[in-house]
Amino acid sequence: MEWIISLCLGIALSACCGFRIFVPMLVASLAVKLGWISVTPGFEWMGTWPALLVLASATTLEIGAYYIPWLDNALDTVATPIAFVAGTILTTSFVEVDLPVLKWGLGIIAGGGTAGLIQTGTSLLRVGSTATTGGLGNPVVSSAENIASFGFSFLAILFPLLAAFLVLMIGLFLIRLMVTRKRQPRQSV
Repeated sequence: MEWIISLCLGIALSACCGFRIFVPMLVASLAVKLGWISVTPGFEWMGTWPALLVLASATTLEIGAYYIPWLDNALDTVATPIAFVAGTILTTSFVEVDLPVLKWGLGIIAGGGTAGLIQTGTSLLRVGSTATTGGLGNPVVSSAENIASFGFSFLAILFPLLAAFLVLMIGLFLIRLMVTRKRQPRQSV
């Protein structure tokens, strides 16, 4: 049961990387520093003051950058691979499995994949917002992503099984949305 909870914690935090890359890492670092959760050996650096300060600075810059109209879409381009890496690190840091190949495999597939899926969904949402509102709706989308990232990150720390279930539901919704979008006939102009 312990490894299931640790996997759910890692996956839920990784999903939050799809909304904002550094927010879940900051929340996890703070939770480790306060002793609310523990990381596996090799990831103790997450609970250090330097890590906490660097992640707080990166979080502040990332949140601020998403409110700059032309920069938000540019950030989405580079955020997808970075979110994948951050999700992989987060899941791997919490999964309590003795085999490194299995541990990193779960981190890459479950953590990185979840972060990448959510990031792809938020990128499509931002593109849709830009196309329909000329970018005026993007600050609203950014605010919603910030709230989701912080909210789900704290939920993942406090209730990892519930958070993992919600991540599964969001993931299924995004997959369904992408599949139905591909099936819709294109309208000619």
